This record gives sequence, structure tokens and C-alpha cells, in this order.
Amino acid sequence: MNQESLFEEEITLFADVILPVPVPRLFTYRVPREMSADLVRGCRVVVQFGKNRVLTALVERIHDTPPTHYTAKYILELLDQQPLVTSFQIALFKWMAEYYMCAVGEVFNVALPSGLKITNQSKIQFNPDFDYPELLTQEESFLMEEVKRHGMLTYEELGRLAERKNVTSLIKSLISKRAIIIFEEIKEKYQPKTIAKIRLASPYQETEKLEELVKSIEKNTKQLDIIFRYLSYQPVFNNPELNLKGVEKSIFTQSDSLSASALATLIRKGIFEQFEAKVSRIADAPPTEALQSVELSPGQQKASEQIHELFKEKSVVLLHGITGSGKTEVFIDLISKALRSDVQVLYLLPEIALTTQIVSRLQKVFGNKMGIYHSKFSDNERVEVWKGLVEGKFQFVIGVRSAIFLPFDNLGLIIVDEEHESSYKQYDPAPRYHARDVAVMLGFMHKAKVLLGSATPSLESYYNARSGQYGLVTMTERYGAATLPDFVLIDMKQEKKKGNVKEEFSTILLDSIKKNIQNGEQSILFQNRRGYAPWLQCEDCDWISACQNCDVTLTYHMREAELRCHYCGHREAVPRTCPHCGSARVRTMGYGTEKIESQLEILVPEVRVQRMDLDTTRSKNAYSTIIRNFEENNVDVLVGTQMVTKGLDFDNVSMVGVFDVDRLINFPEFRATERAFQLMTQVSGRAGRRAKTKGKVLIQTSNPGQEILQWIIAGDYNAMYQTEIAERAGFGYPPFTRLIKLTVKHEDLDTALQAAKILAAGLTEQLGKTRVLGPEAPLVNRVRNRFLLDILIKLEREKVNFRAVKSLIQERVNEILADKTRKHLQIVIDVDPA
Repeated sequence: MNQESLFEEEITLFADVILPVPVPRLFTYRVPREMSADLVRGCRVVVQFGKNRVLTALVERIHDTPPTHYTAKYILELLDQQPLVTSFQIALFKWMAEYYMCAVGEVFNVALPSGLKITNQSKIQFNPDFDYPELLTQEESFLMEEVKRHGMLTYEELGRLAERKNVTSLIKSLISKRAIIIFEEIKEKYQPKTIAKIRLASPYQETEKLEELVKSIEKNTKQLDIIFRYLSYQPVFNNPELNLKGVEKSIFTQSDSLSASALATLIRKGIFEQFEAKVSRIADAPPTEALQSVELSPGQQKASEQIHELFKEKSVVLLHGITGSGKTEVFIDLISKALRSDVQVLYLLPEIALTTQIVSRLQKVFGNKMGIYHSKFSDNERVEVWKGLVEGKFQFVIGVRSAIFLPFDNLGLIIVDEEHESSYKQYDPAPRYHARDVAVMLGFMHKAKVLLGSATPSLESYYNARSGQYGLVTMTERYGAATLPDFVLIDMKQEKKKGNVKEEFSTILLDSIKKNIQNGEQSILFQNRRGYAPWLQCEDCDWISACQNCDVTLTYHMREAELRCHYCGHREAVPRTCPHCGSARVRTMGYGTEKIESQLEILVPEVRVQRMDLDTTRSKNAYSTIIRNFEENNVDVLVGTQMVTKGLDFDNVSMVGVFDVDRLINFPEFRATERAFQLMTQVSGRAGRRAKTKGKVLIQTSNPGQEILQWIIAGDYNAMYQTEIAERAGFGYPPFTRLIKLTVKHEDLDTALQAAKILAAGLTEQLGKTRVLGPEAPLVNRVRNRFLLDILIKLEREKVNFRAVKSLIQERVNEILADKTRKHLQIVIDVDPA
């Protein structure tokens, strides 16, 4: 060994790692010598953080400079033989931390599925240096013998032996007597899925031996049946190598025609052998030899060609196509061409509800090249998609907002469908990012093209397209021979005067539902509020059901017979009498989807109704079950919240009914008109999507003359845009400004108010009065027993150094939080609040 190689071996390496903690810095750990050759950037490692915590960390940089302010601890374990996180991802994590004003560890924590993070489980071991058995109680002596016998025990196992549910005091006693050692056994959460398989033992793979075996057991028909069934799946006579793959054991054990005991006998005799095989949790689509193509209409073909042309000059293109224009077919065409160019594709959708229909369409085209990634998948299923990308199994992924964090290394095309949707915005925890905006940055990093699609684009995206920052392609005709629906505005004031209202239904709407049922057609009813009623109220003393933790009313849920807070989750039993005055005259006020469903069942007894809202879609397969029932015409009327507005495509829906539209339009928020137009247009677009029936949209309103309703009826997005963009310019709102919202939270209102005033005053001093608004209480000013106060910062896009202002804000926030007299104060920073 020469002197140079000896010198290289003596170099001590250190690694800067990202930890999943809200601390704005990296941490340096020492690399064990045996790990030096294998450790690379992007690998996950296990490290000790503090005295007792063991965490998964991400290696960001490897170097030979020790930290100056502390002694670096050793990395405990290397989890990856090859990096599971790419350089592109690390760059994205850093950009998001800087832009959204949070710690890079918070981004890392959200980005990685929890199945890729280790858990630490406390274990108990006997202390070999313990020499004072006389100090132990009888119970403790018994337990120490058990610990010695087993080598180690978990808290839970010790509790079972001690016949106690809570063993904390017992463990504390044993620790104080130094009888036991507590340590952490590290386990990675992800475990590959395995299934039991069987195959012929090696002596019987040869043709002669197998023939001898068949002759020797020819009288035992049950065993022969199993052997013949195995050979039908794996014809080893023709190809002995097929035997290595084996056959799933469940095929034999779950068959009515085969004997499980006969199989067990064959395994016991050594004729078959059982083994475990790893399988994917993601259901494989039928393999595709070549990518299938879709047939485009002339309008779709023109849009596809225009997008291609614009991509030569623009990195981002907005596809503005009316509802039912066939944007999905254009997306499929573009994806097919991208995959033929051997690049990766990411297709983002705002809601899982949308994936149910679109995924099945895309799988028919792209087969097992496509991975699916969303929050209703288990941790292990999400890990398999993650690892599938790293290993090259998937070239194309469809998913919700968290899919932007996947480990792409050759991304060529990103599609953001329904780009206007607020579901793309993450509110808690940090980073409070918008997936559409992050997708644009991700495309820039990969030099990939980004296509935004919507029938009702966000004003920001449409402004960017109109001003030339993005390309713009428009589709103005519905696919095929389908036409836009007819609209009927129902004046509820007049209908009530005439006595034409039953419960929440006008007679016009009820008659349309009945007619649709008679014609074998389906209807969708939209009410943007779940539950049975928003609150209960006493008719005698005006008591209102309110949450004890938040300044909101408790929503009445009839099926569960409970009052529920939709902010903190608090639940209460429904009172039989008024808790305030004892009156029995307590009634429901307002209405939600559950009440509409219940009333419809009473008013139209023959109806088959299904509800789709957050309460009915909590389980993994709930969306797909509801949609399948509706698609198969097992349901006449689908009642739902925003979920029914988003991209669902049903052949037989000819009517849409809209409730409570005035509350949507008059919501006190600067985006209210834009959001109401988007929601109403989207839900209207569910009606009459096929040529056989012209759709009808019935809107119940107390003010039919509202200008926005005329825009919706005319499908005039441009009129809405021109009016709203002028108002935004006049009052200084996006897209002409950037917003940062600071929310001060504390259990004590005075503490929160004092801190908010000091923070606002400090920012106003340097930014000016016109740029700092507040502090003001939001609509809901107490959540989870914390009072909230908002400060809104408006920054012109052209005149202000955005990065410098963010540094100033962070300094002021840190100063407020550093004051130890304000314990438990929290300040949430939301950049680009939705």
C-alpha cells in the first residue's frame, strides 16, 4: 500500500444532513469508516437527534470539515444502497423552503412518504452490571427473570407479563435501580408485500422423476388433481425453468375442487416446497406492447398541434377548453408522444375523486408504464411507486399534489389538470405550497414543458397567458355533437310567495328530478356544505350549538346523531332539550348535503340517491364505489359538495341542480366571484356531455339578476375575467401583487393581539402603511382554543425585492417569538395564500 492511499484512508468524512424537523439549518454528522465508500448524496441515513430521538435524515453533502460549535455524532445506519432522493429533488426542497419561508426539513418531512422513514421502538434489556437483586420487589424480580430469558422485551410485552396496562411507574423504578437498559430498536416502516407460493421440489423437476411420481400416486386422485393443476399453470415438461416461478398457494387452498390437506401432505413429503415471493401492492394494468393512440377530433388535433408549436418558444402553456371539449384526449396524445421520446411524464389532478375515472381511461392506453400516487394509498403502496420510479418501472405517474415530490430524473412533460383548483394548495403543515406553482418550477429545473389545463383558469394563469408569459390555446366547442346545457334561474323569493317550495326544493327542481327518473336519466345536485344542518337553534332563547374550542357553530349530522365541528373535529351528542333554557323547541337551521339527501328520499320515494362528500368518502375505495354505482345507473341522483364539480364524466346525466348559490357569490373574500364562477361553470359542465340529451342546469337563487349568473349562463369567462382583473388592479391584489399572510395564534386573546400589533407596527415602519394590512380577526377567529389574528402583506411585483422583504419578515417574526414572556405563541407564515 503506497503512502497516498494510506493518507486517503485516514481522512475523516462528515455529512451535512436534512432532518425532518422545523429548524432552518442542516446538521453535520460523522461518517463511520465502514460507511465511507457507500455513502452518497441523496441516501437516507439514521441518526440520533438530541438525547432520545432517532430520525431518518437525508444526506445533502459529504465533506471533511468538522463542525465548529459541537462535536459531531456518528451516523448510526445507512438505509440505501443507491440514493432514493435525486439531486433535482434536493434542489426543489431548498427552493420551496426559501420561497415558502419554512425549514428545508419541513419540506423533506412532507415530501417523503412515511413508509420511507424509520420508527424507533423502545426495548428493555437486563443490565449486566446490576448487582443488587435485594432492591427488587417480588414483581420486579419476576420480570427481570423474564427479561433475561427473552433477551429483551418491548413495553407492551412487559405490560402483558406484569398484567398491567400502564407500566411506566414500574419501568421508572427499574431504571432508578439500574436494573434495566432502555434502547431503541430501529425499524424501517416499509416492508415488501410477500405471498406464499409452491413449486415442485428439485428432484421432481426432471421429466422421468415426475412421471414416476404420477404413477406412484395414481390412486390418490386428490393429490393427482393438485399436481395436474400445478402443471397447467407451469408446464415444466416443456420448460423446466418455469418451475422456479412457482404458483400462488392460494390458488390451491381457496379452490372448492381441490383438497388443502392433500397439498399439505405433498409439501410434508417433500414433493412440493413452499416459499415466499415479493409482489407489488400496485395492481398491474394489462401490459402494453406498444402505446395505443387516441382518435382526436379536428378541434382536439388542432389544439394538440398548437400546444406543440408553442412549446418551441414557451416552457408553460395554458389550455383553456370549455367543459366537455375533450381536454383529456389532448393530454393523452401529448403524453403518448412524450413517452415515445423516452422522457418521464407527471400528470397532476387536484382530487382523488377525479383519478377514479381518468385512471381507468389512462390505464387502457398506457398499461403498466403508469404509476398512481395519492393519499388514499397505504404508506407501502406509495413507497412502491417511489421505488418504481427509481428503478425505472414507471415512466409516467398520475397523482395529486404530493406527486410533485417523486424522484423523477428525466422529466419531460408535466400536466396540471384543473389548474384553478384550490385543492392544489397545502394549508397545514408547512410547506404551505401550491402544487401548480411548484410544478412550473419543477419544469424549469428539469427543462421540461408544463401544460396547465382548465375550463375556468385561475385569473393569475390567464393573466400570465394573456400577457405572453405563458402560451395560450383555446378550445371553444364540446366534443362530438354535444351542446352546452340550457340554464334555468329559479327565483326562490317568488317561489316561496307562490307556495311552490317544499323543504329546500322548488317545485320546478323537484319536477325536473322526477321527469329525469321517468326518462331513465340521471341528475346531480350540488350544495357546497356537508352535514344535515349548519347549526341547531332554540326557538325560545335563541341558543345556538357552538363548538367549545372554536368560534363556529357545530354542524348537525343526522345519520350519526351528533353535533360535529368541521374545524377541530370536536363531537357532541345532540341535546334533547335546549342546554340553556330547557325548551324542547330546538330546530335545525340551514341545510347541507345530508339534509338534501334525506328530504329527497321523502319527497320522491322512488328515487335512488347517493351522497358524495367528505363524510361518505373517507375510506380508500369509497370514491370509486360511488362513481361506479352512478356510472352503472344504480343511482338516479348524486348529491354532493365540490367533489361532484371536478371533472367527472357521466354519459347519462342530463340535469344539474344548484342550491344556495348566493352564499357562494357573496362570500367575503377577494376571490369569491372567481371561485363562484369556477364552481358553477364546472358543475354545470356535468350535464348533457353526450349528444343524445341536451343538458339542463337549474339554479336556485334569491337574486336572479346578479351579473355573475348572466356570465355563467353565457359561458362568458372573458367578461368575468375583464371585470375581476380591473378590480384586482384597482385594489392591489394578485396577479398585480404578491401576498404573504401572517397568522398570530395564542390561547390568550390579549397576548395574541399585543404580539400582532407589535409585529404589524414593525413591518409597517419599513414597508409602509399601504403594504401592511391588519392585524384583523379572520371570519373564524378562534380554532382549537387559540385566538387568531391575521396580518396581510401586499407587495407589488415590479417595485419590491421579494427575497429581501421575506428576510425582513422572518427577522421580525423571530424577534417576536424570541420574547420568553409570550410562551406558546405561534406565527404561521403563508406565502401566496389561496
